[in-house]
Amino acid sequence: MEIRELKLFLEVTNYNSFTKAAEHCYLSQSSLSKAIKKLEEELQLELFDRSTRHMQLTEAGKIVYKQSQKVFKVIDELNVQLDQFREVATGEIKLGIPPLIGTLFFSEIARNFEELYPDVSLILIERGAKVINQLVEEGTVDLGIVVLPEDESKFNITPFIQDNFVLFVHEEHRLAHKKNIKLKELEDEKFIIFTEDFALHDFIIQACETAGFTPNIALKSSQWDVMIEVVASKLGITLLPNSIFYKQTNKNVKIIPIEEPDLFWNLGVITKKNSHNSLALRELLNLLPTLKFTALQNYKE
Repeated sequence: MEIRELKLFLEVTNYNSFTKAAEHCYLSQSSLSKAIKKLEEELQLELFDRSTRHMQLTEAGKIVYKQSQKVFKVIDELNVQLDQFREVATGEIKLGIPPLIGTLFFSEIARNFEELYPDVSLILIERGAKVINQLVEEGTVDLGIVVLPEDESKFNITPFIQDNFVLFVHEEHRLAHKKNIKLKELEDEKFIIFTEDFALHDFIIQACETAGFTPNIALKSSQWDVMIEVVASKLGITLLPNSIFYKQTNKNVKIIPIEEPDLFWNLGVITKKNSHNSLALRELLNLLPTLKFTALQNYKE
């Protein structure tokens, strides 16, 4: 068994996709599949259940995944402890970011950081915020950007960005003429929301229930652009941060400010509590609060 094979196995599991893992590792999907198959042959066990439509770990695969994480945690800790003897930040940082946050902010984070620290690789892992929390706690990712509040007993938390939620509707929707909206007015609407893996799933439902109604959910998706396309097809409405409007390109969709109650999208940077941060990670944590993002400037100026 080789370290490389275990590393590839972790990548496939973390990305939940052979295709995405192969792209990240700069391998062909065929080469990656052969490496995983070789690992399975060496262990004389199947690690992935290939009989289902969606990729799942077998019971043996779950054990190998858990133990492999421990192996690489030891290796990572070794590198971190040696950082004090290096003069420059090197290595890689794994960032766990939900897709919506990644769309708005990751490219600018990566560009600014690469200019200052060209010897550090930023590895993006896009999952729902609830999964990101677990990955940070397990040490699988070094840093997460998630929706606040978070558990202060588990994480170091630094407030990052605040934005307002607004209503996304088709331009011919019955409410499209309004200058602002009260959440209660959406009681009879069909909602398009994120799936349960995302913190915004619970956030929207709780906001509606606080306003006095349970939302009628017509569709759940893990992709914000799919949600907007459904709105553009007149199949429902959605609530998303204001800043995403300037990333989407559908001219049939408009936004309406929410007057009551104020709904804020509070984001924070989390790292595992009592964990020793590498020099590279410390430099990234110092950089993040200084950045000004185009997505926020578009409508604040």
